[in-house]
Amino acid sequence: MNTTGRVGKLTKSATVHTNDKKHPRLKLTISTHVEKFANITPKRVRLNGLVGDQISSSVTIVPKKKYPFRIVEAKASRGENISIKLEEKKQEKGDEYLLAIQNMKKEKGRYFDTVLLKTDSKVKPEIKISVYGNISDPKPKKKPSDTKDKTMK
Repeated sequence: MNTTGRVGKLTKSATVHTNDKKHPRLKLTISTHVEKFANITPKRVRLNGLVGDQISSSVTIVPKKKYPFRIVEAKASRGENISIKLEEKKQEKGDEYLLAIQNMKKEKGRYFDTVLLKTDSKVKPEIKISVYGNISDPKPKKKPSDTKDKTMK
């Protein structure tokens, strides 16, 4: 059962077919409780804007006290259209991380990338942040309209 991005009680069921004539089918149910490893805000990044604009976003990663970890490496999966910078911030409540993501695409188009954060945790050795980019052409400037005074007769 994939629990990525899920928190709380999860239940999955499956039907098993047997050769037992009294019980030709059995329904198996598996339940588990998934806890948050960290508070990640936002979970996904959208870099939308116009060609030539500075387009960026940031993600805050705060480890849960029950599952402390350090981020030891940050890299973009593709890295063609984004640049990233990871900053560790010491807080009274515990460490937190600020991940800055900046668009590097110079022309119109869409892209997808993933920022991979390697941790020193055995519980979750890698955190993935999805990045979606949508860069549009600037809207053409309108021609100045005729400024002559037009009156209705």
